Amino acid sequence: MSSAVAAVAPLVARKARRADSMIFALNALLYAAWTPHIPAIKDRLGLHEGTLGLALLGAPVGALIAVIVTGPALARWGSVKIVRITMVGFAAAAPLVGLADSLPALFGALVIFGAFQGSMDVSMNTQAVTIEHRYGRPIMSSFHAIWAIGAAVGAGLGSLALAVDAPLALQQAGLGLIMVIGMIVLGRWLYADDHVPEAEPGRADTGRRLSWLSPRLIMIAAIMFAALLCEGAAADWAPLYLRDHVHAPEELAGLAYTAFALAMFVGRAFGDRWVARFGGARVVAVLAAIGGVGLTIGLLSGQSAVVLGGLALYGLGIACIVPVCLSAAAAEAGRTGSPAGPALALADGTGRTGFLLGPTLIGGLAHVTSLPLALGVLPVFCVGIVIASRVLRR
Repeated sequence: MSSAVAAVAPLVARKARRADSMIFALNALLYAAWTPHIPAIKDRLGLHEGTLGLALLGAPVGALIAVIVTGPALARWGSVKIVRITMVGFAAAAPLVGLADSLPALFGALVIFGAFQGSMDVSMNTQAVTIEHRYGRPIMSSFHAIWAIGAAVGAGLGSLALAVDAPLALQQAGLGLIMVIGMIVLGRWLYADDHVPEAEPGRADTGRRLSWLSPRLIMIAAIMFAALLCEGAAADWAPLYLRDHVHAPEELAGLAYTAFALAMFVGRAFGDRWVARFGGARVVAVLAAIGGVGLTIGLLSGQSAVVLGGLALYGLGIACIVPVCLSAAAAEAGRTGSPAGPALALADGTGRTGFLLGPTLIGGLAHVTSLPLALGVLPVFCVGIVIASRVLRR
């Protein structure tokens, strides 16, 4: 590498990192802004907890579509093009949820919403892996820290919109316009390819097959599923739990996800340092244990302040799981000589399915038991993550 190129490369990497970080923030903002409206949608459409959970099943169906389509698309066209396409699609799909006037319409809107969110998530994470490869040190947690702060801002905006009776469709259309502007401004700074490590001669096809069949990659995807199931369930059901079971005011209930997301931001802000010092497996295990204990205490207390504190510890507990798993999935792909995109699509798409399936699982359990008891399943998933975290050792 010439001295001129060597001088430019770090600057290009920094610009790409900032651009992709902002894309992470926009993704979170558009998703989280609708979550405070879920109790109001439930009331407006006359749904009970079981039918609401059924409606929310539309999002994981869309995420499964994203898994099938996005991996091959990334391998063929690269992450930059897919990021741009999915940002526009996600912006267009966002208002549909607010326009739904029946259970089938809500389900269909969430299928489209979930598909574009999942596909955008896979592609922007693939771009993040590319940038991390250029940096040569752990930086994945920083992207997800920005996602967490974007989610907190989005949840706050959604709560504010509720307070002033702003329609959800109008709110999401406005945020979608910001997303499209972001695509135009930020897309030019992303890397034009994914810089996948070259496979050894004659091993490219075998590597691609092994990346999908590797037991380690499957375990990483399973951890992603559990972690994001926990995250999605907290996003959708924590406001309803605070309002209906702890009897907190609706505005305070809307801040449940804000507390959760802010704690995730704190964990991810320090996550890269922790991973570099202690290793990803140890960081994931210790934090997941803290999160499980914190949520358990919050649910047992029945007090608004303690529940919010428990949700904060819970957010901290699962903060670093996704970044560590994505870096591990990319490393596994590199080990077998296959492109990072399809491996990340498997891990991230499986996790995204858990993220969107979590609310449905909790809704179904709440319908046959109770919401507090259903939420008690989430610390059990934290225990499973602690046990499985050994696979993240490099």
